[in-house]
Amino acid sequence: MGHGGDVIQELTADHREVDGLFDRIEAVPARGSERRRLLDQLTIELVRHAVAEEQHLYPAVWEHVPGGDALADKEIDDHSRVERLLKDLEGMAGDDPELIHLFVKLRTEVRAHIEDEESNLFVQLRAACGPEVLDLLGQEVRMAKETAPTRPHPDAPSSPLASKILSPGLGLVDRVRDFITGRGE
Repeated sequence: MGHGGDVIQELTADHREVDGLFDRIEAVPARGSERRRLLDQLTIELVRHAVAEEQHLYPAVWEHVPGGDALADKEIDDHSRVERLLKDLEGMAGDDPELIHLFVKLRTEVRAHIEDEESNLFVQLRAACGPEVLDLLGQEVRMAKETAPTRPHPDAPSSPLASKILSPGLGLVDRVRDFITGRGE
């Protein structure tokens, strides 16, 4: 991920990419390695996206959007549920009978989160911030995704400061693990 544009354009493009991955996962047979490969790719994209939002988008919502505290806190709670589901899916074989159940829960959670962000949070953020702020946030989100973890870490602190401190180290370890295992290629 790294599409360009302001923060809303960047994150909306991520959402479309994730939607496409859900569709591709649903279309592949359970047998074989393709489903697992696509699930790993989905996990990588969702984790990087969530980390970038927690580091930059939600602090901007807290700062600029009236009533933004509750709005951003709800979105962070959504991320926690998604990250737990990703952790549960991690390492499952593509043909594991439990996988489809967890996948459907994940897809439902993520699509509801996307709908809420795009129809509510993004609208309020665009109304509260000028284009310069949105452009800067877009740059910050793209940079955060470059060093973000690629695996779920549901027990890691999710505050913006803790995430900014821990994510680059976790991201490095994750990318080394990905390289060694061939995950995400």
